[in-house]
Amino acid sequence: MASSGGSRGSLVERMMGAALLSIGTFEDVEHDESATGQAALVVVMVAVAGGIGAWHYGLFGSLRAACFALVGWAVWAGITYLIGTKVFEGTATWGELLRTLGFAQAPGILFLFRFIPLVGWIIGLVVPLWMLVTGFIAVRQALDFGNAKTFFTVLIGWIVYVVATVIFFGR
Repeated sequence: MASSGGSRGSLVERMMGAALLSIGTFEDVEHDESATGQAALVVVMVAVAGGIGAWHYGLFGSLRAACFALVGWAVWAGITYLIGTKVFEGTATWGELLRTLGFAQAPGILFLFRFIPLVGWIIGLVVPLWMLVTGFIAVRQALDFGNAKTFFTVLIGWIVYVVATVIFFGR
């Protein structure tokens, strides 16, 4: 699991901790400003894994999936920050949400295997749900909320995110 001492947690330890829903891991990366680079690396790895896993959509589809993951991370963190702090009066910075939500994507590494026949569809079904749970914990810990405020922050944020995605990307 993640170490208790901020910047001492290795990338792999933190990814495993986040994937295994360790509250301590999310608290650790929330408060460790030097973990922003690690969180970005998680998002890049997941984006690459998603791109490789989407290779059957062709090069353009793979690149689009990878780019969408990177942009989506920053936008989702921003939307969540605004709703969580302005509407529900949570206490967090955009950077704290960026870090916790970046590590919440750790299960997405498994998207690498989506192209495997008979297994890919299971990964495509289970991993997003897993990431939803890790994302919920990331938001809850970053904003120092209870479950109800976290639920409504994520729900409203998701609606805003989907609408913005459709408007700007037609997706």
